[in-house]
Amino acid sequence: MFRRFIHLNLLMVCIICTAGTAVAQVYVSKAFSDNMVLQRNKPVPVWGMAPAGQTVTVQFAGQRQQTIADAAGKWNVMLHQLPAQTVPQYMVITAGNDTISLKNILVGDVWLCSGQSNMEYPLDRKLKKYAAPKKGTDEAEAALTEAKPSAIRYLYIEKNLNQIPVLPTKGWADGNDTMIRYISAIGYFFAKDIYAKTGVPIGIISNTWGGTRIEQWQPDWSYAQSEVFKDSATAPNFKIDGMHPGQMYNAMIAPLLPFAIKGVLWYQGESNAMLEDQQTYPAKFELLVNTWRSLFKNAAMPFYYVQIAPYLYSARKDKIPHSTTLLPEFWAAQEKCLRIENTGMVLTTDLVDNLKDIHPSYKWIIGRRLAAIALEKDYDIKQTVLSGPVFQLAKRKKNTLVLTFKNTGSGLKSSDGKELTWFSIAGKDKKFVPAAAVIKGNKLLVTAPEVNKPMYVHFAWDEKAQPNFVNSEGLPALPFNSEN
Repeated sequence: MFRRFIHLNLLMVCIICTAGTAVAQVYVSKAFSDNMVLQRNKPVPVWGMAPAGQTVTVQFAGQRQQTIADAAGKWNVMLHQLPAQTVPQYMVITAGNDTISLKNILVGDVWLCSGQSNMEYPLDRKLKKYAAPKKGTDEAEAALTEAKPSAIRYLYIEKNLNQIPVLPTKGWADGNDTMIRYISAIGYFFAKDIYAKTGVPIGIISNTWGGTRIEQWQPDWSYAQSEVFKDSATAPNFKIDGMHPGQMYNAMIAPLLPFAIKGVLWYQGESNAMLEDQQTYPAKFELLVNTWRSLFKNAAMPFYYVQIAPYLYSARKDKIPHSTTLLPEFWAAQEKCLRIENTGMVLTTDLVDNLKDIHPSYKWIIGRRLAAIALEKDYDIKQTVLSGPVFQLAKRKKNTLVLTFKNTGSGLKSSDGKELTWFSIAGKDKKFVPAAAVIKGNKLLVTAPEVNKPMYVHFAWDEKAQPNFVNSEGLPALPFNSEN
């Protein structure tokens, strides 16, 4: 079988054949390889390069599509919509006397996992047991040796900053490949849960880079076209809040386009939080979502994300000293992003063993929480609830604030059976003091002896907050501040 790689001029491609080296007539993007998953129920583009004017034919699942390479040698064909296919198929691409044969291909749903280090966090990183684990044994470690479904496939995108149109990957792999160790643990457990409940083949594209900011994952021109940011994007080589946008986009996302995908899983924000970016982050996030939806040619593409975890930002020796409320303010910024259609967010306030570690260990729980959102919204499999309690209203009754919530599930409870934690209230003076919260039906009664006429309530409004307030399904309540 041929091994393909691009020649320096990006137009002529060499193929190492069993009989020697020959000039190639056709090259297909490295997004396509043996073992891949193609997206079902939508047109599937397949593209590459060949000599200008050369006829290129792509055959797959009974379809035969042809095109002619343009003057630059680029070609692109569009496969018609494909149903889910669990029986492995072949793809044959021909141009002139050259043929590329790709085998063991399934058709299902492809999810792109992207963001910074918490999404990058690989399957082979063991649970850091600084204290007794809250959530049982290390399921990620066990997953390395367990039998893996052949219908789940993985494409690992390597880190790259070179702005060339070549996807930095060795191609798709199944669960038996040693590459599985480096795949996003969140993506792995998400795929495992979706496949177990639907039987649909799942492809996971692991495309991440630790320490990156959101600006780096979207093209610079998107800022220049944005009504919010265009005034900051006028100079050559401009920066947005001190950062040149586009590095990861140019090298790791652009070469993937326009690969057909189902949706995006996103875990990023710590690097922006450190810059106290809570005011502009929602606009940047919306710009990212809208830009990627346009580039992947799916205006309603699902975009599910993770709220960053409790961590001692105030203890960092950053250029900007941080208060203990920086993190909850950023949580509020991330919650605002839910206003964008076809988005969903999962919490991590109950998944931290060590507040000095910015990486919560329980990636299997995060993966399953993301899967629960996708199962209901994209696979029509009803879930009990998709999030923990969400604050709606506070009404004063004498010296008590009566709090109302949505997403209460089958009831409100304390996760550990103890008194609810991390509530505080204040009167007109906004001097907050710790408060007691008591569950009454699907409401909370919150009081503090020092506050006779309470007006405002905070919940989990501190970077250290790991509250025990959940619904009966075990999902943690969203932090909130009734002043907002």
